[in-house]
Amino acid sequence: MFRVADILLIVVVFSSMFAGIAFPSFGEKFSPFTLHGMMLLLFLSFLSFEMEEMINTVKTHLGVAMWLTIFKLIFLPLTVFFIFKEAFPEYAIACMLLSGVSTGVVAPFISTLVESNRTLVLIMVIISSLLVPFSLPFLVKILAGKSIQISIFSMIRMLSMVIFVPIISCYILKRYLPSVSKFLLQNRYPISLIIFAIINLGVFSGFSMYFRQRPEVLVEASIIALSLGGLLFLLGIVALWWKSPEDRIASAISSLNMNNVLIIVFSSKFFGPLEATVASMYMLPFFLFIFPMRAYEKYYIKDSQ
Repeated sequence: MFRVADILLIVVVFSSMFAGIAFPSFGEKFSPFTLHGMMLLLFLSFLSFEMEEMINTVKTHLGVAMWLTIFKLIFLPLTVFFIFKEAFPEYAIACMLLSGVSTGVVAPFISTLVESNRTLVLIMVIISSLLVPFSLPFLVKILAGKSIQISIFSMIRMLSMVIFVPIISCYILKRYLPSVSKFLLQNRYPISLIIFAIINLGVFSGFSMYFRQRPEVLVEASIIALSLGGLLFLLGIVALWWKSPEDRIASAISSLNMNNVLIIVFSSKFFGPLEATVASMYMLPFFLFIFPMRAYEKYYIKDSQ
């Protein structure tokens, strides 16, 4: 049920997280490359897709994509906020921010590790990234009672760059350098592992001092992050319960694997260290929940074949 590649992914991800905390002077050398790493991950994901495949999925899953977008950006963060407000009120805003942000650029990579509707996941990355600059500030306003002075144009520009530069680059490479495209596609997995390590080193080096000074917050934030991950996984499955198992897993990935790096930056600027810490420790469920997905895949897909 579980593969060596899954274990290797977990080892690389978590060793780089702890390396960033333990050796911040080394990890901070990679901080300027976080955004570029996200773009490269999405670029590698686009290499395995054909435009015709995406167009066909949009045609056949238009209603599903629209529902998932509304669910992901509105219903999900509202539900999460009120659940955590009752259970762990201190963390309600942090969990709302994470659940309400766009589907992450790593989500298409995760979708290739399990049997899912990977094209639907990619479409969710694009649509939610374009809409989250409008939906997230609105949610913060009504739920946190906080008006944030953020340039929507700047946020759209940044997310558009993360999305469309990889799309255009992928198209150019496939058209004019197909041999390079084929080489990158064949070696996508080890390249992705290197990028994950670079992103984690850069991100976690910035929290090294805080983690060392308040280790109890690190443990508590980890528990909250894992609880949130479990809730998002279940709600994602339920959101498309009437659809195929592949669509259900795609919905779970779109809900669970969000752009937590954006929330780390967002929280550091507009909120406090608690929200940023929870967003950082969300790396735990982000990758660990590959194993529940594998179990779900085995039970609902492979055992039925």
